[in-house]
Amino acid sequence: MRSYRRRLLLVPALLCALAALAAGPAASGDGKGTGRNGTGTGGDSVLSAQVVQLYADAALATQRYEAGRREADVQRAKAQRMEALLERERREIGVLREDLGRIARAQYRTSGGMPLTAQIILAKSPDQLMRGQRVFSQTNLVVGNAIEKSRRAEARLSRDEAKAAASWQSLEKRNAELAELKKGIEQKLEEARWQLQGQADASVAAGACRGAVRLDQPKTDGTTEWVTPVESYELSAAFGSGGLRWANLHTGQDFAVPIGTPVRAVGDGRVVRVSCGGAFGMEVVLRHADGYYTQYAHLAAVAVDQGERVEAGQWIGQTGTSGNSTGPHLHFEVRITPEMGSALDPVPWLTARGVRLG
Repeated sequence: MRSYRRRLLLVPALLCALAALAAGPAASGDGKGTGRNGTGTGGDSVLSAQVVQLYADAALATQRYEAGRREADVQRAKAQRMEALLERERREIGVLREDLGRIARAQYRTSGGMPLTAQIILAKSPDQLMRGQRVFSQTNLVVGNAIEKSRRAEARLSRDEAKAAASWQSLEKRNAELAELKKGIEQKLEEARWQLQGQADASVAAGACRGAVRLDQPKTDGTTEWVTPVESYELSAAFGSGGLRWANLHTGQDFAVPIGTPVRAVGDGRVVRVSCGGAFGMEVVLRHADGYYTQYAHLAAVAVDQGERVEAGQWIGQTGTSGNSTGPHLHFEVRITPEMGSALDPVPWLTARGVRLG
């Protein structure tokens, strides 16, 4: 009787153990499995988020730096115009000085500088004396005006030169500060990128993904049905191209982008595979409503779990250089099935859906 009761108690315990094993995460090391369906560790999420934030900071710093450069170009043009004006002022001052010299010489030749007492003694008539006085007063007035005009011009020239120099120095200092800020952010970003890649390499070596890292990302507008897999890029290896890296022809389109670049779902769909291992390294495969599949490979992080529904433009991971990769890029494939060997050229496929690669 006691033995029968013990067997009854063992049954629920065994069922619980089996349920726990069934619910546990499954690792895959062949590049074809599902990987772990869970949430990334705190360190993974923090690092991925840090890379995304540094990308935003770097973009803002670059915008500010470029705006400063454009402002410097405008200021340079102003400085050139100012220099032309200053040169004209210098020429005017030179003319004024010549006028002063000419007036002084004329005054000397006409005895304009003769003392008033001598003019009175030598005047032959009152009319001559009055004419002499008028000439003397007019000459003094002309000389005084010329001197004052010269002084004002020289003072204006001095102010304009000081103003131009101060404005240019201020702009140069500001641009130097912006350049230093931009450089510092880019250095931090580069360090964070390779830390993120190090985590990806560890996952690929273990053959198991660490789980999705959830990133704060811009909301999709819901109006665009299809987008490019990355926002900014340079096209590299094309579909069907040959090379030493592949045993056969290239099966996708490569997008050359730095590590940590957000990867977007090209259209609405469902995640059918998240794996970390094999030639593709860390990868995500989506199934779309029209029956086609898209693959995103050589990632440094994934931001979705298997079975999850995604929208066009939603971030599903971050680019890297995991697996059989010679440098940071996104390997993008379009397939008829979720498996290798069913790929077709992604460029006309995207073009047919209104997405042109350039």
